[in-house]
Amino acid sequence: MLRYTISRLGQAIVVILAATLLLYALVYAMPGDPVAALAGENAVIDEATRARISAQYHLDQPFFMQYLIYLGNVFSGDLGQTFAGRPVTEIIARVFPATARLAVLTVAIQTVVGILLGMLAGRRRGGGLDGGIMVVTMVLIGVPTFVTAFVVQYFVGVKWALVKPTVSAQAGWAELIVPAIVLALGSLAFLIRFTRSGIADALRSEHVRAARARGIPEWRVSVFHVLRNALIPIITVVGTEFGALLGGAVITESVFNIPGYGQQVYQNIIRGESAPTVSLVIVLVVIFVAVNLLVDLLYAVLNPKVRYGTNV
Repeated sequence: MLRYTISRLGQAIVVILAATLLLYALVYAMPGDPVAALAGENAVIDEATRARISAQYHLDQPFFMQYLIYLGNVFSGDLGQTFAGRPVTEIIARVFPATARLAVLTVAIQTVVGILLGMLAGRRRGGGLDGGIMVVTMVLIGVPTFVTAFVVQYFVGVKWALVKPTVSAQAGWAELIVPAIVLALGSLAFLIRFTRSGIADALRSEHVRAARARGIPEWRVSVFHVLRNALIPIITVVGTEFGALLGGAVITESVFNIPGYGQQVYQNIIRGESAPTVSLVIVLVVIFVAVNLLVDLLYAVLNPKVRYGTNV
């Protein structure tokens, strides 16, 4: 287990370094004049001012030297500043909590509803309930998230006035329930299908039939034999989804006016603030890799047959 953990940590570090290099290279290759962007859109820049700004932000250095300087600053905790002079760490501290709350609520809704409906469909595969659930999942897959967001906002927030149509600046837990439901619907269908397939396969396995033959109560069979073996693909989906939600909720955050991480990244791109954008995305990469590392480690708990360091 220790060997596998060290191996996965090494892979995670390589992925993070490769992602930072790729992101920095993409920003470096973007068209435009970073000196003019730093000085202001309508500012007139003389050669002395251009040289001073270039030296201050290391823009006069070759690409790899700029990357190494930036990487060194990141490892020292300096993620850079916006054009307005605000530290990126301050922006993260302001916008990340709202997105984190939204992601936690979304994953909780997806996990509870997805596993329950998936178990019902898997245990009654081929029946009327299974067919109805599969029809619902097809509808959910076919409707884009932005359509669902606008429809829910109009009916729930505007026409019926059950909740406020937009979220306040505080973005409290209660305010984020409706946006979380909208986000959850986007991936709920896939989680239901994964669970249904895993439950149906587990029910046909030899160890489940053996457990029933030994007289083990059905609820213990369902939880400790069926669900446990079906959880590996489910955990993979949930873990990947949580990492993606932290940076991929731009549409929902925009529709419900949530002051979150995804909307901040989008605004930085629109304003052409490349360096802060790279720092914001790198934080998401680190979180995404960390969540996937945690998912890999959970495999040992859920399935002892997995041979870390040999067959993985």
